Amino acid sequence: MTTESPLSDADYEAFRLEVEAFAQSQCPADLRERVRSNAKLGREDYAAWQRILNARGWAAPGWPEAFGGTGWDMRQRYLFELVMAERDCPPQYHHGLGHIGPVLLHFGTPEQHARFIPGILDGSDWWCQGYSEPGAGSDLAALKTRAVREGDEYVVTGQKIWTSHAHEADWMYTLVRTSSEGRKQEGITLLLIPLNSPGIRIQPIQTIDAWHHVNEVFLDEVRVPVANRLGEEGGGWKCAKFLLDRERLAPAIVVRLERLLQQVAAQVQVSPHGTGPFAERLLLAEAEVRAARELLLSAIDDEMNGRLRASKSSALKLHCSELAQRIIGIAFDALGPRRAARFVPLAEDGALQVAEDDQSNMIHNYLFYRSRTIAGGTSEVQKNVIARELFGV
Repeated sequence: MTTESPLSDADYEAFRLEVEAFAQSQCPADLRERVRSNAKLGREDYAAWQRILNARGWAAPGWPEAFGGTGWDMRQRYLFELVMAERDCPPQYHHGLGHIGPVLLHFGTPEQHARFIPGILDGSDWWCQGYSEPGAGSDLAALKTRAVREGDEYVVTGQKIWTSHAHEADWMYTLVRTSSEGRKQEGITLLLIPLNSPGIRIQPIQTIDAWHHVNEVFLDEVRVPVANRLGEEGGGWKCAKFLLDRERLAPAIVVRLERLLQQVAAQVQVSPHGTGPFAERLLLAEAEVRAARELLLSAIDDEMNGRLRASKSSALKLHCSELAQRIIGIAFDALGPRRAARFVPLAEDGALQVAEDDQSNMIHNYLFYRSRTIAGGTSEVQKNVIARELFGV
């Protein structure tokens, strides 16, 4: 269903019912159960759902129709994400569709569109982000991974860290330094690097949640065709800002929080102490979730009318990151003491084993959510964005 805005309330309601019928009939029961239990989803889970959405023509809710997207407005995208969360359908994998995809559409050549877009839409190509480095996290412009041009190739040497899903990915969109002259932002270039290239080594980083999702990526004289450069040489910072500006207004963030709160409330109810000791915290969390929803709807209205400011997107990201930690913290306090001894027993080889049940998954998520105020721009970065816009500092 693709329409031109503005739609009537009746049109939006018909759209919501259409999405609900699809979610109920097309999302596999076993996949919905994994989502409902807050299990760690991997490439196979995401790709299976992406193939189903692609067959329906809903592969890219945020993309224009000309590139295989739905052409939906922001309110339709919100309703789509709301229904998918309510029905325990998986979120879509964000690195391809939400991150590098829009950058490709905007800065890519027709040849790059033809090469990369189909694999993002049907889920056959899996992407990861090569941005952060040791010493270059929030200060991303301090990156040191260097690319030297030799004819029709760049030779890339350096290291990336905290690279989510690199062990499952086919490609890494990678910021590299091609010049040290001028402002440090001016010497950065964006390259699309196949991860099966000679000279690449991927090493897992073990995190406290016992789920393998982040890695170090080492690049030792990796040869990358100039045709894999996105945008102009030295234009990588512009691409990165384009990505980040669009990353923070994501309807899925809020609606998944609403579903998480429902799941946490259900888990607390069957905990040894019941809901009683946590009733006030649950009530306050519900109020904060409703506030997040109103902020999102306000931002959607601003976006549809061309007046969205970066500070509102940053305020939404800041609020939701911290709220997610508070919500999952309720589950941890209710379930943690009883589950701790059986949480992550060591296997014979010393590796951590991950229990797969609702309550253990809640504890894994509690530890994973510690990163919510860092990933996608730290809370401190969001506060700086808000301060600069509101106070001109």
